[in-house]
Amino acid sequence: MQVVTRTEITEYPLLSRGKVRDIYEIDADRLLIVTTDRMSAFDVVMNEPIPHKGVVLNLITLFWMDKFSGIIANHLLESDVARFPAPLARHADALEGRAVIVRRARPLPVECIVRGYITGSGWKDYKASGMVCGHALPQGLRESDKLAEPLFTPSTKAELGSHDENITIEQAMATAGQDVVRQAQAAALAIYKAGRDYAAGRGIIIADTKFEFGLTSAGLILIDEVLTPDSSRFWPMDGYAPGQGQPSFDKQYLRDWLSAQPWDKTPPPPALTPEVVQRTRAKYVEAYERLTGASFPLK
Repeated sequence: MQVVTRTEITEYPLLSRGKVRDIYEIDADRLLIVTTDRMSAFDVVMNEPIPHKGVVLNLITLFWMDKFSGIIANHLLESDVARFPAPLARHADALEGRAVIVRRARPLPVECIVRGYITGSGWKDYKASGMVCGHALPQGLRESDKLAEPLFTPSTKAELGSHDENITIEQAMATAGQDVVRQAQAAALAIYKAGRDYAAGRGIIIADTKFEFGLTSAGLILIDEVLTPDSSRFWPMDGYAPGQGQPSFDKQYLRDWLSAQPWDKTPPPPALTPEVVQRTRAKYVEAYERLTGASFPLK
């Protein structure tokens, strides 16, 4: 499979080119989503790709969407490139393993985040106020402590290059609608708990994660990526030690490396060394293999 940083599929209109995904309009009801090997951190796209990272993200999402199909419907229509529309045949090599045809939906205007452990921006908020997104938490929590119950902590959905901001559930309801946010909250918590319990059996702690939901004529569905190393924090269970940051199977390794560089987290980013690229790739591949129990098809 190719390393893909950018697609140029002229047969269909390009709807968006995000930090990682290129999205094309097949027709009024269907989209083509291509998960590239672009790497982003701190909302900035790196100049160097992580080879086959897009394949990892796509395959993990397919794995979870199949597993969670009984909790909520999702947008997947086709993942086999051989069954894609005929005009895409000449792009098959670039699309293999990293592209899906999906049902079109109207994405909710908020991010749906679930936190099972206190870390990241939640830890910063807790240290400042004792709260996370309107949830009052017990005193004395340490960084990386497990929460008594997972929390639904929505955020704004920022434009490319800007940063999401944590908001309360009430603020999310004011933006997206009370009933819709309640449905999204219930689905997000159910998926997180099921994924957390499954991953624990594979030696992985899912500390937190971000879900995307969309609306169709049939109601709310799960869209985009699910419990991937880009959207989640994965920690090895055998190295878990509260009171500090944790080693991880996600992009945290890259974030930590970038934070140690003389960089203000605005474009242009520092150049990634070959070692950083390879170690980041290895963490993504390990997450896939641990979660699915299958060998990654590309070495």
